[in-house]
Formats: sequence, C-alpha cells, structure tokens
Amino acid sequence: MTDIIRFEYPLLVSLFLVIPLFFLLFLLHMYKRRKAVKTLGQENIIRQMAPLASAMRHWYKFCLVILAMAMIILTAMGPKTGSQIEEAKIEGIDIIVTLDVSSSMLAEDVRPNRLERAKMGVNRLVDMLDNDRIGVVVFAASSQLQIPLTTDHEAVKMLLAPVNTQSVAEQGTLIESAIDRAIGAFPDNNGNSRVIILISDGESHEDNPLEAARRARDMGIVIHTVGVGSRQGAPVPQFENDRHIGYLRDHEGNTVITRYDEQTLREMAAITGGIFRHGSGADMGLQQILEMMRDMEQHEFERVIFADYESKAHITAALALLLLLIELFVMERKNKWFQKINIFG
Repeated sequence: MTDIIRFEYPLLVSLFLVIPLFFLLFLLHMYKRRKAVKTLGQENIIRQMAPLASAMRHWYKFCLVILAMAMIILTAMGPKTGSQIEEAKIEGIDIIVTLDVSSSMLAEDVRPNRLERAKMGVNRLVDMLDNDRIGVVVFAASSQLQIPLTTDHEAVKMLLAPVNTQSVAEQGTLIESAIDRAIGAFPDNNGNSRVIILISDGESHEDNPLEAARRARDMGIVIHTVGVGSRQGAPVPQFENDRHIGYLRDHEGNTVITRYDEQTLREMAAITGGIFRHGSGADMGLQQILEMMRDMEQHEFERVIFADYESKAHITAALALLLLLIELFVMERKNKWFQKINIFG
C-alpha cells in the first residue's frame, strides 16, 4: 500500500505562473531602489548614515510572501491524501438481472404496478450486494443490455430508475431471447459463478424459455426466477401522453386479463438448479435468492481500489497564515535591541 496525493481542482496549478511574474517585479523594484540610493551618494557613506537599514530583509520578506502565495494556491487546488491498493483480488458473483418491461408489467395487481415493484426489489438486492458485479437486461418482444456488468452499485440504481415499458421498442414477451442476451453479457472465464435472475410475469409468446434454460445449464449458469403479479390476474392499463385512457382489449372488445405463468418460471429455475420465488414482500423474494447465491463458488477479478481521501487543505491554509504572520513581524530595518544577534545580516 502506497500513499498518494491528489487534488480536487488540479487545473488551478496554472496559478503558479504568477509567481515568476512577481519575482520579476520584485527584481525591478530592487533595481530601481538601488539606483535611487546611488543618486544620494556613495553606498558606504549611506550605510554609515543608516546603520539599521538591511537590504537582505527585503528578500526575506519577499520569500515569505511567495511561499505563502504558493500555500494559498495549493489550498485552492484542494489537496487530499489517500492510499492505493494495486491489483486487489476481489471475490464475487456475476449477476444479470433480466427484467420484463412488456406492457403486461403495467398491471396493478401489485402496487404501484408490476414493473415499478420489480424495480424496487432490484434496488433492494443491489443494496445487499458486496463485491458482486451486476448488470441488467430488459426485454419485451426484443431484448437489450441496459447495464453491463459493474461493481458500481449506485450507478446501477441510477440507470435502472428511468427504465419503463418504452425502454424496448417492440412489445410482447420473448423470454428465450432475453435469456440468450443475458448469457452473452457474461465473460467467458467466470466458471460456475454466473447467475441470471429473471423477473417477469412469465407470459412468453412464440418462443421456448425452457430451451434457453437448458442452454444456460450447459454453460454452468444458474437461473433464479421471480414471478410478478397475482394468480387471478389484472387488466393491462393503456396510456396516452401519460394519461390513463382505459385498458387493453382483444379483437372482440373484451378486456385482456394478464396472469403470470408460474409453471414456466418454476421449470426454468429447476432445470438450472435455481429457485423460483413469487414476487411478494418488500424484497420481492430476492433476499432468499441472494442467500442461496452466497453458497456458490465465487471467482476473482482484479480491481484497483482507492481508499477514502482525506482533505489536507487546512494544513496548507495554516502554513500560508503562519508565513504571512512571520512576514508581518520581520521589519525592513534592523532592531537596535537585537543588533548583537546577527540573524538576517
């Protein structure tokens, strides 16, 4: 572990360019001063006439001011110190949450609706993770990788917040393609530490989710499933410009009732050695799934970790104040009471 220094506002380092300018101005001042003294007469005679004068004290005072100025600039730059651990070995599990964003997830048989309740559960899961990497695939009739695998859990929550039924253009529910997209989001070298958590009402159309589960099993990937909704079902709300305009109807004008397919979700989990949970409670059953994942083999990946940085601006500010106080008490003329103590010459 090595200590490192960083600055919150490193671009302010350009302020140090004013120091050479001040130095040139001081040299010009000293030159004009010496030139003015010469007009009064010979230097040795003038020294005898003003025995308490000291040319070196001007230099000492100037150096103190310059040092104080440097400390003020460093303070403005926001110095911080911390520690860096290089190539730290972190153990964890790779998790891809595969989230259904089809229109049926707007059903309000769970409050506020299936999708928002699922997102709340995922946020709680993220809060419970340690060093695990997590990503998110969203799907309806097509699927996309919304959030690649990352250990930045706060970023995951931030990027998950705007996810809605418009996140995927094509409506419908194709779980098989979503599982295939989740499989492709994993690195190839993570062994048996890969997990897919499928959160859906389970209504899959025109595909075969069980075949996708078998492909995942053959690759050593475990699928846990969470069913969202109620067994009795609920109508699917329709919106126009964020205004509720009614409920989805079929070709005969009947209100469509969406019910989650528990059987398919259970079978998918069983094929891969995972578990099924009905999405109820504040955590949507995800805490039980997380407890089961903790028993899995974890893999290692390298990551450079920076410790919390501690501000040191108060030290540079105190040094600047001290230097200015010293400069204030250094007189331009010698003190007759201390003439015998030759400090400044």
